Amino acid sequence: MFSLPNNVTIIEVGPRDGLQNEKNEVSTENKLEFIHALQASGIQEMEITSFVSPKWVPQMSDAAEIVERVHKQGRQFVLTPNSKGIERALQVGAKSVAVFVGVSNSFNMKNINKTTAQSMEELKPLITNLKQQGYFVRACISTAFHCPYEGQIAVEDTLSLCKEFARWGVDELSVADTIGMANPQESYALFSLLLREIPDILMTAHFHDTRKMGLANIYAALLTGVSRFDTSAGGLGGCPFAPGATGNVATEDVVNMLHTMGVQTGIDLNLLCKAVSIIAPCVSRPIDTGMFRLYQIQQQT
Repeated sequence: MFSLPNNVTIIEVGPRDGLQNEKNEVSTENKLEFIHALQASGIQEMEITSFVSPKWVPQMSDAAEIVERVHKQGRQFVLTPNSKGIERALQVGAKSVAVFVGVSNSFNMKNINKTTAQSMEELKPLITNLKQQGYFVRACISTAFHCPYEGQIAVEDTLSLCKEFARWGVDELSVADTIGMANPQESYALFSLLLREIPDILMTAHFHDTRKMGLANIYAALLTGVSRFDTSAGGLGGCPFAPGATGNVATEDVVNMLHTMGVQTGIDLNLLCKAVSIIAPCVSRPIDTGMFRLYQIQQQT
């Protein structure tokens, strides 16, 4: 029928992308407990925090402490929006850095007050320097499919931006349906093109579940050969520029889908749901993912 990869790598983004816009103040201790429980479930790659301005994102004001105190297991990404963020991250021992830019100029301006071209101009020497020093660099491509201000994004624009990052030597591209508007046909078309045009790079798909098509989009990407996915435990997160967005695709639901199809992740689903139960009381909205509901029922019987 269709050829699926035997193994998939899950990059957990809950501690950063999932909590970054959370209304409740989540303590450093709660964050670390959450991260360590996720590690215990078998997750080997994770976005753990973000070195952004505490003024604009107070939830991430403890970034340095998180990096210093977290158990050093697997690859741990920190998001760094600019040179100042990179400097702070490296000072506390971060080894893997994520940078980001929107394909959409309008989204980029709303997000960081720079055009896409301005962001790229600023990022090029930073990435070159990081690679010369031997750091792992992940480039996060926002609004790769749709933008809340410009509508559908041209595939050629996303491809062009990805190729530019590849020329600079980044290790990974995380290509995001930031506002959760993509459909499986678009997922299949874009990732088929990216894998064909940029074959020698780690390619990761990042979907939001605004219209409940996250799992379908992941399946479509799987069919193209993508074997790395950003997901968020509990479906935490969401884009502040997408009204009604319900967050990233839930890690536990993705892992369940993959395991039932015979695709291995190395993650213990029960321990993963246990990690979700740790963070659930700390966040402002109920966690209502399919596998977490089932876990809660099982715990009560």
